[in-house]
Amino acid sequence: MTIGESAENYLETILMLSERLPVVRSVDIATELNFKKPSISVAMKNLRENGYITVTKEGYIYLSESGREIAETMYERHKLLSSWLMTLGVNEKTATEDACKIEHDISRESFEAIKRHIHSA
Repeated sequence: MTIGESAENYLETILMLSERLPVVRSVDIATELNFKKPSISVAMKNLRENGYITVTKEGYIYLSESGREIAETMYERHKLLSSWLMTLGVNEKTATEDACKIEHDISRESFEAIKRHIHSA
């Protein structure tokens, strides 16, 4: 199954929040992304139905193995690309925004080539 950019963003956000919060809830995601809670609820339902997350009866959201894999891939891309753009002289805000756009569309092959180039420089 192909996962869309929006779902990738949600998974990445869950991962980032889980690194700084004891538990992740829909309200945390809504606050982080500045979205309305109903939008988050629909997205979480879709992610849960597709096996990317689990939600406890208390409303705590956890990434499944497949969800974590996608989230970690997006997060790695985001961090590396935004950092790289900033070293090229792009301001942090623009670098972060552009990295967010690029991370979803770049092929694995191209990303790995960029990563090799950055690490060998």
